[in-house]
Amino acid sequence: MIEENKIFLIAGLGNPGKQYAETRHNIGFMIVDQLAKQLGVEFRRMQSKAMVTQAQYNSHRLILAKPRTFMNNSGQAVGALARFYKVPYENILVIYDDADLDFDVLRLRPDGSSSGQKGMESVIQLLGTDQIPRLRIGIGRPPGRMETPAYVLLPFSGEEKEVLNFIIDRAVDAIFEFIQTGIDSAMNKFNQKTP
Repeated sequence: MIEENKIFLIAGLGNPGKQYAETRHNIGFMIVDQLAKQLGVEFRRMQSKAMVTQAQYNSHRLILAKPRTFMNNSGQAVGALARFYKVPYENILVIYDDADLDFDVLRLRPDGSSSGQKGMESVIQLLGTDQIPRLRIGIGRPPGRMETPAYVLLPFSGEEKEVLNFIIDRAVDAIFEFIQTGIDSAMNKFNQKTP
């Protein structure tokens, strides 16, 4: 039996500012923006160093957030919002880019280390636990000898942009699955290469 009337915090990570809007590092923002659009809500309010909006999905209350702290300090916003709304750790979902995954791969995990992703590292530190569900979005490895910090701040290529909307929509479907049936079901359905 699926429990009803839960509260969830869905946080997409990225960097504030127009110069970062279309970059790989901001895929978390892009996904939460699309989620908000599908739910018919808009980000108009600042709270706890994040742009925040609320929505209902079936019987569940959703807090959607885009931290405005810059990626490496994302935990300041996510931690403050989780405490304010009293969201259980298992009902938090953090969405961010991962250069260790091929472009177009989604990976849900219920817990674990940050694997060097500074935004997730900050969330783990500020919440004091690594038992935080996360949705990692593959952006591929840097070409040649390019360093990862420079690569993640590049925009997606023209070829990648052709499938980007499909990846974002698939990520939104994964979020809905996570909310409705839990992390295990979402992992089973979405932890594979995009068809």
